[in-house]
Amino acid sequence: MKRVMITAALVAVAAWFVAPAVASASTHERLGNLDNGRNIFQNGKGDDVPACAGCHGVDGNGNDEIGSPRLAYQVDTYVLKQLTDFANGKRTDDTMYQMNDIAAALTPEERKDMATYVHSLKSPYLGSNLDQLRRDGAKIGDPAKGKMIVEYGAPDRDIPACKSCHGFHGRSAGRMYPAIGGQNYVYLRHELESLRNGWRGFKSTTLTKAQNSDKDDNERTNDYMGQMRYVAGKLTDEDIANVAAFLTLAKPTSPGNPRSPSHM
Repeated sequence: MKRVMITAALVAVAAWFVAPAVASASTHERLGNLDNGRNIFQNGKGDDVPACAGCHGVDGNGNDEIGSPRLAYQVDTYVLKQLTDFANGKRTDDTMYQMNDIAAALTPEERKDMATYVHSLKSPYLGSNLDQLRRDGAKIGDPAKGKMIVEYGAPDRDIPACKSCHGFHGRSAGRMYPAIGGQNYVYLRHELESLRNGWRGFKSTTLTKAQNSDKDDNERTNDYMGQMRYVAGKLTDEDIANVAAFLTLAKPTSPGNPRSPSHM
């Protein structure tokens, strides 16, 4: 009798760990046509849309040398929003200066197809090679210090923990906020800096002349309700480098947190 009770308890515990992933798979409907998204990603579309794999890699892991982001594992609804914002001019590609024209050349349905396909890419979480970037002369932050901000924030400076919206190790807490764990270091730094510039632009009337002189033209302003601009506006250059260093190395699971990201 005891053996039956123990077995039942173990089954119940196992089901508790498995349930979130199963529920996610059954309730997460595809936004578009995966096969068409794969075709555009791998082969492009006519003269206006080159193969996405050319910059983002066949595996969707992106490229630090050109600053392209990792797309594999990314939240499909977030990818769709970014493609739509690129197409409508709400976000400007200030890295390769191509995404606005490419996204505009895609139909709304094709953008859904693209978002569906890149979400399906399950490449290993490799992150950036920080040692190689350091040898190439890039300024690399301290992952340990970055982890403190990602997990606990900096309450004395009114900086919330990144995981409060982006989940454990930045793996995303749902379909609203993007996955940022395992993202490329160069891209992470650039976007945090652009979001900070967007906050400075929004607050320009309250900045001193010296602070305004530091603002560059690369501003990102398409974040949801200005949340990331507000947070990034409080980050120093050192904070941004530290957070990017930790997140690029962050893995979506740990021995004590083995479940897959809920949006997968």
